[in-house]
Amino acid sequence: MSSRAPQDTGHHRLWSVDEHLADVLAAVRPLEPIELQLLDAQGCVLVEDVTVPVALPPFDNSSMDGYAVRTADVQGASEEFPAVLAVVGDVAAGSGELPTVGPGQAARIMTGAPLPPGAEAVVPVEWTDGGTGGGAASGMTPASSAPEGAAGEVRVHRPAEARAHVRARGSDVQAGDLALAAGTVLGPPQIALLAAIGRGTVRVRPRPRVVVLSTGSELVQPGEALAAGTIYDSNSFALAAAARDAGAIAYRVGAVADDADTLRSTIEDQLIRADLLVTTGGVSVGAYDVVKEALTTAGTGDGEEPQAGGVDFRKLAMQPGKPQGFGTVGPDHTPLLALPGNPVSSYVSFELFVRPAIRALMGLPAARVSRPSVRAVLKADAPLGSPAGRRQFLRGKYDPEAGTVSPVGGSGSHLIAALAHADSLMVVPEDVTSVEPGTELEVIPLG
Repeated sequence: MSSRAPQDTGHHRLWSVDEHLADVLAAVRPLEPIELQLLDAQGCVLVEDVTVPVALPPFDNSSMDGYAVRTADVQGASEEFPAVLAVVGDVAAGSGELPTVGPGQAARIMTGAPLPPGAEAVVPVEWTDGGTGGGAASGMTPASSAPEGAAGEVRVHRPAEARAHVRARGSDVQAGDLALAAGTVLGPPQIALLAAIGRGTVRVRPRPRVVVLSTGSELVQPGEALAAGTIYDSNSFALAAAARDAGAIAYRVGAVADDADTLRSTIEDQLIRADLLVTTGGVSVGAYDVVKEALTTAGTGDGEEPQAGGVDFRKLAMQPGKPQGFGTVGPDHTPLLALPGNPVSSYVSFELFVRPAIRALMGLPAARVSRPSVRAVLKADAPLGSPAGRRQFLRGKYDPEAGTVSPVGGSGSHLIAALAHADSLMVVPEDVTSVEPGTELEVIPLG
């Protein structure tokens, strides 16, 4: 029995959904931080404030392809009376040696290139003849085919204000600014910022490694032939995908036969790569409920006192998903959640208990471990029934624009097809036995 379970209740007490979740989260500690390369840190939670070592951009640079000029030289310029400037060179992005722009001079400049000394503004190439001596240019002649374009003259047809088309040094971020705060989840824009300020690695909590094991001698792997009395193993695929969706690295272990010793040895083998173990099936009260058989004794020694850890099997006041198991196994007290085998029960249980555990391992704050819920009005042809004393989770289709939710399929815990067409769970409280159409409900969007 888990040391966290109430000792005076035996196995007869019904746990509430909230009590079971609190018990799970109390046992889960965020993973220790590690230093990772930027792309390996995608989806991870930052554990340090990152400050900006260099201003972005690190120098004044051009926001256009055109000519770097002094403003006095193009004052009053027009198509009829263009300013004629001597071109003193090219400034490309990445240029080190920069020409100085003196009075009556201009430098060809490319987007992102540093503003050369002496220049005060950039005139876009479309405001000039592009050095061709003709009318307005639509673009620049490539430097490779016209090196002489960096010399000669350019006619400028419009004036430019000081700093026109110049991105100022530090206009994005200044050196010393906070780039990203600890607790930030690193997505593509955050990784872009880290790279832009020169960070090659970053300190994060790693993505949790979740091992999913389905149990049942009746289970066959997809792609193989079904024999009489067998079904395809969908749970391990659903839960591995859900673990990945929650931010974990998921390892799927194909169906383990209904044998307690085999299951125990499989779990022992998997502990080396698991921050969290999830089993599905074998947790109820049947003669072949092997997870319960294997793990009720897994935490005990040779008939002596129970060791620290162990898995507690309990009944929850919920539908679907009444039978649940939770505890820790192995020398490192790896958390293990034992979910029921019915596909919908296991998926609902994952959403309510495993996903928050994964998010807590990642180091996300308590407010972000569970999916946020919304309120929506029930749109249905008839009232929805719900068992007294149970919190029911029904599959639904949520319309955020209309603020309504409609039931999908029945309440059976084996209906995978309905689950595939649902995008949310409708929550019916424990003390409600019938929900009339038009009633407002709590809804958990699954997107």
